[in-house]
Amino acid sequence: MSLKITEECINCGACEPECPNNAIYEGSKEWTISDGTKIKGFIINKLGIKIDVNFLQKPKKDDYYFIVSEKCTECLGFYDEPQCASVCPVDCCILDESNIESKEELLKKKKILHT
Repeated sequence: MSLKITEECINCGACEPECPNNAIYEGSKEWTISDGTKIKGFIINKLGIKIDVNFLQKPKKDDYYFIVSEKCTECLGFYDEPQCASVCPVDCCILDESNIESKEELLKKKKILHT
């Protein structure tokens, strides 16, 4: 499963530069799937919708940092543990139980984003 940032976030920004997938954004910031990745063209999301990877997406949260689950791989293939959680001073980077993914799915996502 990917991670999420809870509303206990103090907006320190420590997590953002640690993410190898560029999946963490400051609250109210727009984002794209292609930000910080090598992916080009289109992807099909979990709902079966074709999305341009350069399409500017609306922020997932306005008041605090957020993690884009479509890009989060729990740092698999990069590090032994999620880097956002390891640097968060208030422990608000936690597993997102509403977005369950297997290790294989997370590694496939990493490959899609970075190959």
